[in-house]
This record gives sequence, structure tokens and C-alpha cells, in this order.
Amino acid sequence: MRLVLSRTLRTLGDTEALAHEVLPLLPRGAVVALQGPLGAGKTTLVRFLAQALGFRGRVTSPTYTLIHTYPTPEGPLVHADLYRLQDPKLLLSQLLSAGEEARLILVEWGEPEALEAGFLLRLAPEGEARRAELWQLDPGEEEGV
Repeated sequence: MRLVLSRTLRTLGDTEALAHEVLPLLPRGAVVALQGPLGAGKTTLVRFLAQALGFRGRVTSPTYTLIHTYPTPEGPLVHADLYRLQDPKLLLSQLLSAGEEARLILVEWGEPEALEAGFLLRLAPEGEARRAELWQLDPGEEEGV
């Protein structure tokens, strides 16, 4: 794992700026595991990433539908939430199929190894702020090594 970016987010404006900063670091088709506790801002970050890609509609949590796809001029942004699944691997083929032409695949509550994710974006509360870290994962490398 290699830390690519680390920021403190105090406002929504900081989160929006993070989306614009992170986007060029993520190659087309990148699978990004989003980690953080409930309320950490994962879906909010997805909203700002979708907007940065040119999507002008409403972005909502896919907690109950599991996968949302947002069309953008650069290709679809696929947003999944695996929180309610007993075995997230059951959705993996559907998720990857939905993201074949995707600009980005963003997955909340997924294990990076199981998703074959190239990136991990962690959001962690720090008092009134949040800490955001973008990690690049090496294929086959165990987390924390």
C-alpha cells in the first residue's frame, strides 16, 4: 500500500475540493473501496465525484438498491453499498459487469482484496473534522503490509 493523499476535511467545501483533487489520480475503470463509519461522508464524497465528472442529477446512498449508476460525459460512475449483504462476493460479478465501461467504481463497505480494488479511500472522524486518506493498493498485496 502506498499513501497517495491525506487531507483534513472541516467543511463540505473541503470535501468538494478533495473530489476534484482525487479524480485525476484515479485511472479510468478504477475500483475504489470506500471505508469509514456510518456518517463519515462516503456518499457525500461520491456526490462530489459525480458532480466533478459532470453528473447534474441527484446522488443518493445505494444502501437498499445496492448499486447506482450515474451517467457522466467521461463514462458511468458506479456506486455500490455492500453494508447489508451477508456475502458481498455474491454481488461482485454484477458490480464488475455494471462497471465494464465505467469511469469509476466506488464501493462502500467492501473489502479491498475481495473487490480487487486498486485504491482505498478512508474517511475517519477527527473531532469536528474528518481525515481522508487515499491509498493505492498493489495487486496481491495484503492490507497493512
